[in-house]
Amino acid sequence: MHEAVDSGTAPDPAPNRPGTPGGSAPESESGSRNPASGTGDAPAPGAGTPLRPSRRGLLGLIGAGAVGLAGGAAAGGAIVSAAAGGRGGAVGSAVPFYGEHQAGITTPAQDRLHFASFRMVSGTAREDLVTLLSDWTGAAAALTRGRALGTGVEPGNALLPPDDTGEAEGLGAARLTLTFGLGRSLFEARDGDPDPFGIADRLPAAFAPLPSFAFDLLEDAQSGGDLCVQACADDPQVAVHAIRNLARIATGRAHLAWSQLGFGRTASTSRAQETPRNLFGFKDGTANVMAEDAAALDAHVWVGDEGEAWMRGGSYLVARKIQMTIETWDRASLGEQQRVLGRTKAEGAPLSGGAEFDEPDFTAPDPADTSLPAIDAAAHVRLAHPTSNGGVRLLRRGYNYVDGSNGLGQLGAGLFFISFQNDPAAFVRVQRSLQPDLLNEYIRHIGSGLWAVPGGVREGEHLAQALFA
Repeated sequence: MHEAVDSGTAPDPAPNRPGTPGGSAPESESGSRNPASGTGDAPAPGAGTPLRPSRRGLLGLIGAGAVGLAGGAAAGGAIVSAAAGGRGGAVGSAVPFYGEHQAGITTPAQDRLHFASFRMVSGTAREDLVTLLSDWTGAAAALTRGRALGTGVEPGNALLPPDDTGEAEGLGAARLTLTFGLGRSLFEARDGDPDPFGIADRLPAAFAPLPSFAFDLLEDAQSGGDLCVQACADDPQVAVHAIRNLARIATGRAHLAWSQLGFGRTASTSRAQETPRNLFGFKDGTANVMAEDAAALDAHVWVGDEGEAWMRGGSYLVARKIQMTIETWDRASLGEQQRVLGRTKAEGAPLSGGAEFDEPDFTAPDPADTSLPAIDAAAHVRLAHPTSNGGVRLLRRGYNYVDGSNGLGQLGAGLFFISFQNDPAAFVRVQRSLQPDLLNEYIRHIGSGLWAVPGGVREGEHLAQALFA
């Protein structure tokens, strides 16, 4: 909620965009449907052709009993299983994996999230990274269609572990999307090798580390990573199943560093969706860029011809784990809550007047005291708005989270903020604008990460293939 929660310009009210009564909240999210996304019905890359993973990857896969090794099938290729062909509703609820852009960015936001960060195993090299991305591509193509991996839950030899863990059997595709990102650390020296993955010269100039921000209390255990996977679905078990199996496939090459479960989207990415609420009870993402806003996506989200060739059609993903001091917020008066965010809690209208989707008027006076502005100078909606940030807009796609409670009965809850932008500098600008934000009294930033999200995958290719060309 802190990160540019309100950084999008409000779209013109449209009859096909329902609004529910409810308050204000982060408004930066700009979303758009994934154009030219293909059918996803073709076999996964390498189908029928055994992959040749590195020795390290092969040993890891054997240890994990991962996809396809039984019977000489492709290692980690996650070929769609014939045994899974009878899962009736799977394809109907499937979001195509192949396309011009990766799914899970402008796809109408699903209800559940499992976000995972991975680190490459020490001593891995270019071949390990390439085969891992290739194996993940095949797996993702199958998982997003609701198909089991390899031979499914029953291998031909009962002495072998199943290729698929099985907990998503019968659940269908549940609109699962898998969005993959590469960390800047992959382009940097490690273990005494200045360029272990042979891609140092392909580092985009825009891909600079995020600076330290005011009020950051970041924990290393919930920050950074060489690779990330954003799994979104309408069924939490489908999202968890996807990350679980991708982690098994990665064994010997990469390991899961940290992950986060999320529920209740905090943004809409299509005008067909109602504005959701965050855990402060306010509407979140009112002015997000929608799937229908193609011009805004080109201007603010997709990397264009000015970027590295391998990043064209891609974006940059920022993830921030923002803990909310729920108990303190719940003791604040309604007037204070609305002053902090700059919107009404019930309807989500700007305090300057009008309805939810009306543009805030930052010059309007407070009706009770005309010497003051209706929207406080440090209100979140004002500081995150494009007019305060040189026109910058971010596509937000966050989720609520609850990680239990502490011994004092305080909830470990908040917002797992995710934004997509074609230049990380856009996020930095908005975040710096939020330094005097009244909302800072009620939130703590405890996790952070930045990843380059390559463009979409064409059938027969693997993730980020152009990076290694």
